[in-house]
Amino acid sequence: MEGFDLPRRLVAEALGTALLLAIVIGSGVMGERLSGGNTAIALLGNTSATGAGLMVLITIFSPLSGAHFNPAVTLVFAARRKIGVKLSIGYIVAQMAGAIVGVWTAHLMFAEPMIQVSTKLRDGPAQAFSEAVATFGLIATILGSLRFRPAATPAMVGLYITAAYWFTASTSFANPAVTVARSLSNTFAGIAPTSVPAFILAQLGGAAVAALVFHWLFTEVRRP
Repeated sequence: MEGFDLPRRLVAEALGTALLLAIVIGSGVMGERLSGGNTAIALLGNTSATGAGLMVLITIFSPLSGAHFNPAVTLVFAARRKIGVKLSIGYIVAQMAGAIVGVWTAHLMFAEPMIQVSTKLRDGPAQAFSEAVATFGLIATILGSLRFRPAATPAMVGLYITAAYWFTASTSFANPAVTVARSLSNTFAGIAPTSVPAFILAQLGGAAVAALVFHWLFTEVRRP
């Protein structure tokens, strides 16, 4: 990220997160419209677009801002002292704003009302636990790929999210900014606002546990 000033980094985070949400919401709408009522087919379309889009977005924006697009990721990097407190706050604000703009962009592309509130409940301990697992795995993927195969990080993250859409009961939001923004879309990928707090708490908890576990795993023991 050296050589890029603060405004460029913040715009990169906002723009990248906006494009991510446009992909998530837009592919959900398209999948639902074309699937003929088959939810599995709709989810498959949503999954493939999101995974592929993440690979592209991380490749493009990583040299600019690190391509966090996710407050949980930013907080982990701040805790690891890879990013300063002020910059991390700026990143989170940019991510939240970008996520909302991305949702509105998808709505406009599909001739949906721009301002919406989701009614899709995603409640219960299993859903929250799924989000903790999904976010734990995402942080593990990021830290592990950066530690051992940095060039593979975009592909690793895209592939992990593709898998997590299917192996978690919550379809792997794994991102507080994404969760809040998706509450503003009453479409296939939406989540009711009342379900949001449990998701975010689980995501932050999963991220914190992953940061601790993989800090320990990846710290080399110096032997005398």
